[in-house]
Amino acid sequence: MKNFLAMTLLVPLLLGSFRAKADVAVTDERIKEERLSFQSFAPWSPRTHLNADVAMVYGIDKTLPERLETWRQHGYRVEVMTGASWGEYQDYLYGRFDGINHEDEAQTDRNGNKVGHGRDVYYMSPGEAYGRFLSVGVKRALDAGAQAIYLEEPEFWVRSGYEPHFKSEWKAYYGDEWQPLYSSPDAQYRASKLKYYLYRRALSQVFDFVHQYSQQTGRQIACYVPTHSLINYAHWGIVSPESSLLDVGCDGYIAQVWTGTARTPNVYEGREKERTFETAFLEYGAMQNLARASGRRVWYLNDPVEDNPNHSWTDYRMNWQNTLVASLLQPEVSRYEIMPWPDRIFNGTYPIKDVSQRKPGEAVQKEPIPHDYETVLQSVISALGDMKQPSNAVRWEWSGTRGVGVLVSDTMMFQRGEPTPSDPHLGSFYGLAMPLLKHGVPVEPVQIESATKPGFLQNYRVLLLTYEGQKPPTPEFHRALAQWVRNGGALVIIDTDKDPYNSVHDWWNKAPLAYQTPLQHLLETLGLAQNATGTFPVGKGVVLRAMLSPAAMTYRPDGATQVRALVQQAATAIKMPWQAANALVLRRGPYVVAAGLDESVDGAPSPILHGHFINLFDANLAVLTQVPVTPNQRLLMVDVDAFRDRQPHIIAAACRVRDVKVTRREMSFHTDGIAATQAVICIALPRAPKTVEADGKPVAPADYDYVNGILRLQFPNSPDGISIIIRR
Repeated sequence: MKNFLAMTLLVPLLLGSFRAKADVAVTDERIKEERLSFQSFAPWSPRTHLNADVAMVYGIDKTLPERLETWRQHGYRVEVMTGASWGEYQDYLYGRFDGINHEDEAQTDRNGNKVGHGRDVYYMSPGEAYGRFLSVGVKRALDAGAQAIYLEEPEFWVRSGYEPHFKSEWKAYYGDEWQPLYSSPDAQYRASKLKYYLYRRALSQVFDFVHQYSQQTGRQIACYVPTHSLINYAHWGIVSPESSLLDVGCDGYIAQVWTGTARTPNVYEGREKERTFETAFLEYGAMQNLARASGRRVWYLNDPVEDNPNHSWTDYRMNWQNTLVASLLQPEVSRYEIMPWPDRIFNGTYPIKDVSQRKPGEAVQKEPIPHDYETVLQSVISALGDMKQPSNAVRWEWSGTRGVGVLVSDTMMFQRGEPTPSDPHLGSFYGLAMPLLKHGVPVEPVQIESATKPGFLQNYRVLLLTYEGQKPPTPEFHRALAQWVRNGGALVIIDTDKDPYNSVHDWWNKAPLAYQTPLQHLLETLGLAQNATGTFPVGKGVVLRAMLSPAAMTYRPDGATQVRALVQQAATAIKMPWQAANALVLRRGPYVVAAGLDESVDGAPSPILHGHFINLFDANLAVLTQVPVTPNQRLLMVDVDAFRDRQPHIIAAACRVRDVKVTRREMSFHTDGIAATQAVICIALPRAPKTVEADGKPVAPADYDYVNGILRLQFPNSPDGISIIIRR
């Protein structure tokens, strides 16, 4: 989340007044579990009074303690986030930190251009002193009371690596002289390995410091890394130590997936376009898979706008729904960063017309956030805090075959630069994943680095693999994969074995091994010939190898059909039923999450949901009785019928609701919300209320209605809190 912070760091900090509120003490179970969070550089304000548990206060400058205190005084758990690879770190850059000028650590491309955010805010090529500098800033945050530390986006651009510091690190790491990255695939691959190591080292330094601080103070302080997905980093040309961070002290991740990453165009059946929902689904899935192997925490980021300020509210809202629904279709995750930079959402203005609708030279007119979008955001945030459901309350109601994965490695980031051309649309990955997802198969990226952990591959019955665009980091992966096949798995290998990066100096061509390509080693480990093509039984499982390029297949109108046919053939060989679908519908307790798919199964019927549902994307929280799931439709709904047999219960709320009490004669609770927004609450009641009061005053009948057992109450939100009493 880059551009907004780069702007806000340049403006004066205006700290508003605040007052402590005794009625927002952090006591409920949800807050103890830290399910909802957001990040902000600005102090608390009535317009950013969010229904969340954690305020991640951004930056480690000298204003941090005062800004942090404004959020603490309003009842939030206070944690601190700062950039791992860039920030307002001029004290380090110019030697004010340790007396040594570190401008040679600014990432630089082959033309001598420093890579950064304008002025002197650069991406860093981190030396060991940089880790010490970050630790000093983090100590400032811990001394101010930060309860957790987030080091976001450890990023080394593929086009960087020409700065003097990187050349010296190369000599120290490899023992030979630096080579221009464009000179050979081996030079590019080795450079990416080193970039990966340097940020792994820097973060390890900070994590070690935080853990020592925890021991000395007796405080439990966790360390997290907010990071883009492996899929996006590879697509954008960035190297980051994704999967290895869990081994150097990272306690979990925030999956930074939002419109800005997910709208990156890809190619499917020869057509290049934005596929925001599908891309987000795969990005979130990659991050879920990464964290699952360790059992550590992962949050999913959603952003109601994005870093690009040139789109309209209509565009932002549509794509927020795309990414939100994609995240909710990953049922193992129930923690969310509900938004970054709330100040730019609730106080910002954006074009009335989208950039694609404006004529050349047309003046750009802007407007603040629409009132109904403010209400919808608060309704959805309340629901996100309730997404932790028991496993027996989660089920797929409409989807294609499950248990299918595409194997991915961190090395996917190592093959995205000069000298060899790589598909700019990351077709080596999307060529395998997109054909399945478009036909309703909830395919998951499966982290190769985790595959050797006991039981990790047992969740999958079919796995797709290519070494086009990535390489296996160790031979142990091949042994684990071969054992999975022998136990009954179906492995589909789609690879011409002609990737130029097969020639890089790595384990498969180093003594005592002497393979020209890693695929040769895998096939031999499976008991097959090194050039085997076709279908082969291996133990209880099957291997299907096709001499095809996944990236090339994305440009062919029939490429996706061919991929699906190969996967279905492999599934049939292990007697796995195969099913396609043109929609995904998942039930999470009382919530129904749905996405209709375009470019999908021709002529297949769309699901129609029957019952009584509240559409949380509708500011009025209207009740629907019949909901078709059509192509490109996104839905997040509450099933009203799930509450019919309960005592009076709040089932949807565009505000925060606390201290709910129910007696035979009345129901009472407190609400608070964002200033100058509209609250809407839906309550399941067995009979109509006699009276409704807000802060001791009668609520006019025009401000509520009671239909089919649902009381719908509307009133202006207040960050100071409102007491509601419903007498029955």
